[in-house]
Amino acid sequence: MLSYPALAKNEELRIRQFLSQVTVIGLDEALKNAAIALRKQYRLKLPDVIVCATALLSDAVLLTNDAQLVEVTELTIATVQIR
Repeated sequence: MLSYPALAKNEELRIRQFLSQVTVIGLDEALKNAAIALRKQYRLKLPDVIVCATALLSDAVLLTNDAQLVEVTELTIATVQIR
């Protein structure tokens, strides 16, 4: 995002402010194992199981409008309707 050539200074500042508040979670063994288990059980795509496993291990509420992810009973999910 920050390498976009036409990025204005005010846009760069807003992006940097946003990124300073983001927590980066690495793909450790526990997350990999949770993703494998979820993929086996629910047959989700790899990006979806990584998101689900991250939410599960972080004890976070997953916001989604993906009906397939609502089926993952181990998660706390809140559906979000996008207009």
